Amino acid sequence: MAPTAKSFGKALRERRLACGFGLREFAQLVGVSSTYISQLEQENIDPPTAERAAKMAQILGENADEWIALAGRVPDDLEGIIQKEPIGMPALLREANGLTAEQLRKLAEQAKKMKGGKS
Repeated sequence: MAPTAKSFGKALRERRLACGFGLREFAQLVGVSSTYISQLEQENIDPPTAERAAKMAQILGENADEWIALAGRVPDDLEGIIQKEPIGMPALLREANGLTAEQLRKLAEQAKKMKGGKS
């Protein structure tokens, strides 16, 4: 499921139920209270942190980066990546802005090849 067209809470509830998780069971797996999950799903509180959104995505079998973005957050590792190359990385991101998903996939493949296949 690509959750980008929905709010975090609605996407979470839909996917949690589709995976067969009860509220308490899912909350326990995430390491939070069932009240927290309920409040999230009802959109009574702000979306979770990037780390928590990633954990939820993992449990639900979803792409963590997609769910982090849906929560309005940025993956934790990106800050360090940008700080290592404070001129080159922002420039690359600005140039890549507007590329299609397919173009971005190809660009990522090229970057991986340039690094010698390392991730």
